[in-house]
Amino acid sequence: MNGAQLPFDQYVVWFLTGSIDLYGDDALRKVASQAQDIVDALNRSSDVVIRVEARPVMKETDQIRATVLAANADPSVVGVIAWMHTFSPSKMWISALASLQKPLLHLATQHNEAMPWANINFDFLNLNQSAHGDREFAHGLSRSGAPSRTIVGHVNDPSVLARVGTWQRAAMAKQAAYGIRVARFGDNMRYVAVTEGDKVEATRVFGAQINTWGVTELAALTDSADPADVDRVLQEYDDSYIMVPELRADGAHRESLRYAAQIEVALRQFLEAGGFSAFCTNFEDLGPMRQLPGLAVQRLQAEGYGFGPEGDWKTALLVRLAAIMGTGLPGGASIMEDYTYDLTPGAQLILGSHMLEVSSCLTTTKPELQLRPLSIGNREDPPRLVFHADPGPGVVASLTDSRDRFRFTANAIEIVEPSQPLPDIGVAHAIWSPKPDFETSVACWLAAGACHHTCLTTQIGIDAFRALAEMLRIEFLAIDDETTASRFADAVRWNEAYFRLVRGF
Repeated sequence: MNGAQLPFDQYVVWFLTGSIDLYGDDALRKVASQAQDIVDALNRSSDVVIRVEARPVMKETDQIRATVLAANADPSVVGVIAWMHTFSPSKMWISALASLQKPLLHLATQHNEAMPWANINFDFLNLNQSAHGDREFAHGLSRSGAPSRTIVGHVNDPSVLARVGTWQRAAMAKQAAYGIRVARFGDNMRYVAVTEGDKVEATRVFGAQINTWGVTELAALTDSADPADVDRVLQEYDDSYIMVPELRADGAHRESLRYAAQIEVALRQFLEAGGFSAFCTNFEDLGPMRQLPGLAVQRLQAEGYGFGPEGDWKTALLVRLAAIMGTGLPGGASIMEDYTYDLTPGAQLILGSHMLEVSSCLTTTKPELQLRPLSIGNREDPPRLVFHADPGPGVVASLTDSRDRFRFTANAIEIVEPSQPLPDIGVAHAIWSPKPDFETSVACWLAAGACHHTCLTTQIGIDAFRALAEMLRIEFLAIDDETTASRFADAVRWNEAYFRLVRGF
């Protein structure tokens, strides 16, 4: 499916409750009923965006294995939640968990929130022994080698529900990654290292397909764009944005805006026909194109398409994954690039942008549609949307190919308003204060060898990227309020050894 509008309501997470025949049929009926109570509590939460479905209580090895294999085979199942209501011997689970291909969440909870002190007898302990069952299950899980996440707490706790929702969003991104097709118009920018990468390995790890088409195909579609479609897009521009006089219907440069609309019609036609949900362009490879695509890229990202400039397919993939995880939340995900610093002591900031392509999903204000010179690409000046990103929390994230593994690096940030007017900047941009502080953030980012192309998201937090990295079994490095430069440098070194050791196996 193109764009970010994934139908979350067409997917499901299975809820597997662990028990054993040891306690009798009456106890098992109570286990099933109380498991349904937990499932109902999850489904009532607005944070839990994918419906949770209770499966029959898991009581023996063959049943557990059959359920896991059925989850693997069912494309509507994006993940599995396991809850040990009573004691469930983990040797029943280990072989099934080793074969599980869907994300796994161990929910360490229990039916009752408070301890009913006056009514506790041994029958109560037999029925309500999740603390016992969790430890047995976790041991088996560790022996299985299956990647998983553990959430501890009662489902009445909003923070538990929020964490389950974050895990679901990451699981949805992992599921959708296997259908992502990235169209590259041309190759990478010459001599640039971080935009390179192993596209075959990306298919193995993410399931994405990254392939190249000549920019001449896009140019031909642009030249043959249906005039009625172009008129419709132009009307959308007139209705949606503040328009500088030269781009209005009677303006001196209306034809430049019309050509930008032709590009949008052509690009959308190409992406929809090929089932692409992410794409790249390269200002060094424009062929007969009169303009570097900019306005169309901004608008398509606002719909949830992934984008990477200069042939950077990894960033295109990352923006798409972030858009999937943020589906339905305010804000958006966009290409970003650190450009310049404000090094005023005690008030250091980073200004980010990217030529033309920063997405309007980063603002709730009405952008201005401007025509400004673009001293790169050797083509005519292209129209673009100009705005400040809305202030508030965000994350800048990078996906790099570190030769023997992929790595997510994510930095928590606070987007701020410009301290002074920027009348001549002429591009959409964001200004932010990085966590934990400017010096630590920049030093750690550089120590990670992270990209200059990033995804800026204002929809999800760092933990969503962490959860997705766990599911994909790729490296993750966080820069947040808890980060110190020395511990971060240690993590980089330890990860180097760990991932090479695991890859060797």
